[in-house]
Amino acid sequence: MFETLSGRFSGVFDKLRGRGALSEADVAEAMREVRLAMLDADVALPVVKDFVNKVRERAVGQEVLDSISPGQAVAKIVNDALIDALGGAGAVPLNLNNAAPIPILMVGLQGSGKTTTSGKIALRLQTRERRRVLLASLDVQRPAAQLQLQQLAERARVASLPIVPGQTPVQIAQRAIETGRREGFDVVILDTAGRLSIDEALMEEVRQIRAATNPAETLLVVDAMTGQDAVNTAKAFNEAVGVSGVVMTRMDGDARGGAALSMRAITGAPIKLTGSGEKLEALEEFHPERVAGRILGLGDIAGLVEKASETLDHEESEKLALKMLRGKFDLDDYASQLRQIQKMGSIGGILDMLPGMGKLKGQLDESKLDTSVFKRHQAIISSMTKQERRTPDIIKASRKKRIAAGSGATVQEVNRLLKQFDDMSTMMKRINKLGAKGLMRQGLSALMPKGAMPPQRPH
Repeated sequence: MFETLSGRFSGVFDKLRGRGALSEADVAEAMREVRLAMLDADVALPVVKDFVNKVRERAVGQEVLDSISPGQAVAKIVNDALIDALGGAGAVPLNLNNAAPIPILMVGLQGSGKTTTSGKIALRLQTRERRRVLLASLDVQRPAAQLQLQQLAERARVASLPIVPGQTPVQIAQRAIETGRREGFDVVILDTAGRLSIDEALMEEVRQIRAATNPAETLLVVDAMTGQDAVNTAKAFNEAVGVSGVVMTRMDGDARGGAALSMRAITGAPIKLTGSGEKLEALEEFHPERVAGRILGLGDIAGLVEKASETLDHEESEKLALKMLRGKFDLDDYASQLRQIQKMGSIGGILDMLPGMGKLKGQLDESKLDTSVFKRHQAIISSMTKQERRTPDIIKASRKKRIAAGSGATVQEVNRLLKQFDDMSTMMKRINKLGAKGLMRQGLSALMPKGAMPPQRPH
């Protein structure tokens, strides 16, 4: 999402790193580039002005001008200013300290992902916080909106308020709170109707629901892809009904990221959660310091570790690691490893979370980041017999033809898979033979095929 901004910032710091010392003119030139980069990324003008002024004040200080590495010093100042603009370090959790049932009011325009986000939050609260959640649709405008939320509730395995035709949104909200109280629910999520654009009728409806339920959280759901429109929506909702937090959807899109950078300054409310993708599990806490790190190409290792701990089967991973280190690694294990990687999401998404990989990603062939090859490999392995998966050496020409026909692949694809597996097995055997000490002593070159050299770092 922040690729363009990240690329522009990276260029600014690369220029500064080449200087022995920084003059005020250098800082002024760098700030001009930063300003243009942020405006190009659709960041609101008042936010850009405030951001650039803050960075300039800190960067023109004597400690930066005399520093050994002025580029790094400015990068650190920009990083700190980005974290401030995004709301300060640390995620802001949902307010769940009120007496049960805790009402959470979901507001936003039609098409922003409000209903899906309601289902995602319900699933998150039930699985992570161990709260009993009741979902209630107050949308009587859009056909089948209430039915959609009911189906989402079934997928998330949470309760939904039974549909009673003819009730007004305020009556449905009151019935939801009453049901929550009577049936012992911890949280009641109220999904309000949206409109295609902001109008007084929408705001009045939300005001009445808010007055009737007194929610602990009023969460504004905005689509990150709408750029400046998302900021205008946030401003209007905040002025009319007050917003306690923002949920940004479609953070996996290719929007320029300006809405996220503007949201806190415009509304005063923190971004609490972000959604990426249609899956109900695709909801994350918003950590300003991690997002700043990804914008500046510093990566998000904490986020990657968190993602891995949530998605990977640790018992299976440990068994696999043990077999690999012993050199007893077969095609069943390879298929298991592919399934684990797929659970983590797209390869591009994982690369974004690694420090310095932003630039490298741009140089990689898109096809190499395509996870569909994993599915093809799994299909090929599934077409093999148990004996073939355990001892791939027996797979000769006639077997390759049968496997290719059975998996809808070509013989060349089967060959590529076997070559990849063979390379991996050879590397595992080398690691096993060298041991930890040998590996530390000889480094990466010990794992390379004889006569091959590891790739050199560019000068």
